[in-house]
Amino acid sequence: MLWLICFSIALAVLLLSVGFALYPGKKPQWISDPLKPIFAGVIVSSFTLFLPLHTEVFPNVSDQLLATVERWVSIVFISIHNTIRLFIVDGDFAYIVEHTSTIDGWLHSSYLITFSLLFVIAPVLTFSFALSFFKNVSAHLKYGLCFRRDVYIFSVLNENSLALASSLVNEKNRKGVRRIIVFNDVFSKEDEHTSEQILQAKALGAICFKKDILSVNYALHSKARNLSFFLIGEDHNEQTEQALKLITAYKARKNTSLYVFSTQPEMESLLSSAYNAAADGKSAPQIKVRRINEVRLLISRTLYDSGYENLFCRAHDDGSDTKKITALVVGMGLHGTEMTKALSWFCQMDGYETEIHSFDLKKDADSAFESLCPELMDPVYNGHRGDTQDANYTIRIHPGYDITTKRFDDAALALPPVTYVFVCLGDDSMNISVALKLRALFAKNGMHPVIQAVVYNAERKNALADIKNFKGQAYDIDFIGDLKTSFSSDVILHSDVEEVALSRHLKWGQESDFWKYDYNYCSSIASAIHRKMKSLCGIPGIDKAPAERTEEELWNLRRLEHRRWNAYMRSEGYSYAPKRYDLAKVHHCLVPFDELSPEDQAKDDD
Repeated sequence: MLWLICFSIALAVLLLSVGFALYPGKKPQWISDPLKPIFAGVIVSSFTLFLPLHTEVFPNVSDQLLATVERWVSIVFISIHNTIRLFIVDGDFAYIVEHTSTIDGWLHSSYLITFSLLFVIAPVLTFSFALSFFKNVSAHLKYGLCFRRDVYIFSVLNENSLALASSLVNEKNRKGVRRIIVFNDVFSKEDEHTSEQILQAKALGAICFKKDILSVNYALHSKARNLSFFLIGEDHNEQTEQALKLITAYKARKNTSLYVFSTQPEMESLLSSAYNAAADGKSAPQIKVRRINEVRLLISRTLYDSGYENLFCRAHDDGSDTKKITALVVGMGLHGTEMTKALSWFCQMDGYETEIHSFDLKKDADSAFESLCPELMDPVYNGHRGDTQDANYTIRIHPGYDITTKRFDDAALALPPVTYVFVCLGDDSMNISVALKLRALFAKNGMHPVIQAVVYNAERKNALADIKNFKGQAYDIDFIGDLKTSFSSDVILHSDVEEVALSRHLKWGQESDFWKYDYNYCSSIASAIHRKMKSLCGIPGIDKAPAERTEEELWNLRRLEHRRWNAYMRSEGYSYAPKRYDLAKVHHCLVPFDELSPEDQAKDDD
């Protein structure tokens, strides 16, 4: 009976450990490696199988309690001893065959088969753990040799972190800067895709740590060198925990930066709270903390780099006093929502009228957008035209449209002449397909709007550059948002629009507040973008010093900037109230320009 009980327990433990290792769901960090539960299962199974075997070696020779205790202590310890021997390739299978000879039938065969399996698995596991150990030792040694280099530390190894790391390595090669790339949490998965990424990381000369980013003590690095942490994973909860602990751990270290990639609105509050708590009521922490919202970054960069050519230069001229910008946004996910909001303030310009039409499959897309920007969509302001005192725009959200249907085609063609199209449906293949379809649809009806479509895959984007049909006719579609471009040092670390925005912010605030609060950062970015557009559009007086502007130029610039600011604030969810209260997103300056106080009218002259 003891043989059957122990065999059943051992087999159940072995199968459960394998099943747990293969389970695809979220596991605790300390058992995320699939070898760990299998290793534990083999130990328990081996020990359990040895127990009845050693009852044959130590027979019961006395009924006295002391003798019984001594016997079972001996059985337990010799079972542990023989289990250990399995893992160091020192097991004696003949010993097992000899002492299982008293078992009959299927149980005897099953026992020997199971032991045979364990004799193979145990040494393999030992070798795997030894190899894993030496991988970490090698990584630590290599890191120690880079003590006097700048270090760029990534929380995970994925496509995004590889793209940014590759850009940093190329930048190093150009400038001769001594730096090293470090990836953490690298060997947690063993699949073909991960193996390819590991090979790419090694080709960059990167150090790969198996451990979590919080488990490696980077504080031992040279204080004179830069430490840059990049939390760039997909697990929001894990990323939040890492960010908060890194701020606490490195708050007093100079030359330290933390970049947190997140589109979650609450991340700003969490980071600023952790930063303020790290001060302990004393001096501000030395670590620089910045949240990277890659969606807003893509939209702002696209408008800054090509917005003038794509929107203002391609506006429809019907011979009236104003040119017409008609934008079609296909898809109201993160990118589409952000573009719809941005176009409302970006297109505020003397001599232009703007209509924005956004389509989405969700039946409540209009209600969701109105919830984000209630006053932007208020009929009092939405559809407002011709007034130089307040923002002028028309926004229409079209919910419940399947982009692949004729119903959508008919709705798109019923719009005023479309001059700009932005396609962002969350899938590269769908975005490419819809962009091609829209080019054909509009060409058939004598229109040739600018079309930009989001494509994450860099290889696809390169393959689609200058795409033509079988007649050699160019589709003229701009594919944007690929990882290689979006996650580059020029965009993340050395952004030209950020540099301009920071210089504008410093006219009234401190640099730390620019990076710490999205309100300051995003407002300054929008201001910098529109300042460039005013200059390109030739708004009189924009490139003159304030003292050199004529009275008419000064007042026109003030009114235009206030129109832009009103649209921007409404796109951020702000509404009018007699007294400013940012927690409630209300502001007393959200009124027509001529209702502002003289001080508020003149505050943006610089």
